[in-house]
Amino acid sequence: MNHSDLAGLESLWQGILIEIDEIEEMATTPAADDLGFDPDGLREKYRIERDKRLRSDGNEQYLEVNGDFSDYVDDPYVEEPLNRDPLHDEVDVVIIGGGFGGLIAGARLRESGFEDIRIIEKGSDFGGTWYWNRYPGAACDTEAYIYLPLLEETGYIPTEKYAKGPEIYAHSQRIARHFDLYRDVCFQTEVSGLDWQERDACWLIHTNRGDAMRARFVVMSNGPLNRPKLPGIRGIDTFRGHTFHTSRWDYEYTGGGPEGDLSNLTDKRVAVIGTGATGVQCIPHLGASAKALYVFQRTPSSVDVRNNRPTDSEWAGSLKPGWQRERMENFNTLTSGGVIEEDLVQDGWTEIIRNLISMANYRGQGLDRGEIARLMELADFQKMEQVRARVEECVNDPGVAESLKPWYRQFCKRPCFHDEYLPTFNLEGVTLVDTQGKGVEEITPRGIVANGQEYEVDCIIFATGFEVGTDYTRRAGYDLTGRNGMRLSDKWKDGMRTLHGLHARGFPNLFIVSNGQAGFTTNFPHSMDETARHISYILQQCRSGNITTIEPTQEAEDDWVEEIIRLSRISESFQAACTPGYYNNEGKPDPRSAQNASYGKGPNPFFKLMREWRAEGSMQGLERH
Repeated sequence: MNHSDLAGLESLWQGILIEIDEIEEMATTPAADDLGFDPDGLREKYRIERDKRLRSDGNEQYLEVNGDFSDYVDDPYVEEPLNRDPLHDEVDVVIIGGGFGGLIAGARLRESGFEDIRIIEKGSDFGGTWYWNRYPGAACDTEAYIYLPLLEETGYIPTEKYAKGPEIYAHSQRIARHFDLYRDVCFQTEVSGLDWQERDACWLIHTNRGDAMRARFVVMSNGPLNRPKLPGIRGIDTFRGHTFHTSRWDYEYTGGGPEGDLSNLTDKRVAVIGTGATGVQCIPHLGASAKALYVFQRTPSSVDVRNNRPTDSEWAGSLKPGWQRERMENFNTLTSGGVIEEDLVQDGWTEIIRNLISMANYRGQGLDRGEIARLMELADFQKMEQVRARVEECVNDPGVAESLKPWYRQFCKRPCFHDEYLPTFNLEGVTLVDTQGKGVEEITPRGIVANGQEYEVDCIIFATGFEVGTDYTRRAGYDLTGRNGMRLSDKWKDGMRTLHGLHARGFPNLFIVSNGQAGFTTNFPHSMDETARHISYILQQCRSGNITTIEPTQEAEDDWVEEIIRLSRISESFQAACTPGYYNNEGKPDPRSAQNASYGKGPNPFFKLMREWRAEGSMQGLERH
């Protein structure tokens, strides 16, 4: 579970195509007899499974968390409620969000000599995703040696290849201590609005605590996945038993802790709705503890081998300075389709890409893009055949195994890696309720109705993830008013408009940390670090050049938006053929998708573009006053 902006994963696929398109030695078509499967048959099967799940309401099928479920966005982890007077002071930089993005930005600014920094965070401590998501089994699924940021700077080595939630949360606190970010932080505080003050050239920041603080610069690192979502199931508010969302796990009800042992469930009938990355991680613990567990599935996840292991102390002791950045860049190159001699990470992500490229058998000369895409599709088919074969190996009941097989392309949904999830369905008392793509029909006072049958349960756990395709300002929880009364929600009503995904014209001295119109990588903290370095450079230039305000020129912003749209069209046909999910707006085309996409050439070209922009030195495309 990375909880990066997973909608941007489509850029990974198109980036692979672009990288491969530049390889001099191209592919030859494998003989049909060598494939071991029927490509036409698989295409038809994928189409049928997709069509089962198509809905006209797209993202509108989900409910905004409020009303009877408003406590789903409350903080259950507050040890001592905050009691402070409203702030009406001024600082140089306000960073909104205390997750990895905010921590990395704060760290890089501290390294550049910025002292007057304030972080505003809804939770009562740093951590972001890893503060909120404390469900049993929560862990990163990109290796911890590259996923946990600032390891060398803080002198820390994770205890295992895939660190678990508590260790990652503790590392967030370690970063904050190391860079002195606790010094002037506002916890348990939510931004309610930002207003640009033209006369004073600063932002006025309002919060739910009555604050009206000012900041010369604002970095918005709200987090791409921070607002829980619920399925719009008929009767969802009528259930008389217990409910909670996985991002607000109720250990008082379940017993146990992040490591499992949910001892209070031994006499409980539990339902889980959702079988994505979060469900895959928590379901094994629920299956091991509950009297009865019903797993309601609309679309199965692709679940491959995880193979976690403790950190080898001898290996850790052999690491040379610069090891983490080298490892991050090695991973990023491989997962972007680049050719590199050594795979330093050797995890499930790099294995996917190695297989896609090697199984496509790159030899020969001069194949066009269409032929490359066809060969990559064949390689994808072969990889997914392996994933489906693993289901048969792990699950005893043939009918259950068939229901757990994913029938779609590898990157239509987020790939999962887990060694206990599939065997959980061999346990007595664990029932998979396969809704054949339709989803749950109704929630009653006593339980859940699916496939025309009511399942009586004591507790419903929503593993239904976070809002992705909704408007940015809704997910942020506040709107911004820039120059001349312009609201960001109005500026972006037809799609994002930025320069480099970072700046928006009409909103001076504002930096937006997200994947939209910027670089995307599977290892999102790497992208966050590149962004933080870029922000730090710009603020240093403002400081040394006595620059009061910066914002993009209209021409630079327009040109960048056109470039994003042009490049994003590479993946349109791929996404259209995918089974519905949040990567493709639940199968409902959104005219803004192309404009809101990540940089289509992939992360490496984007990071290179930013480095060259900094090296050129004139801050091209930014107006400065």
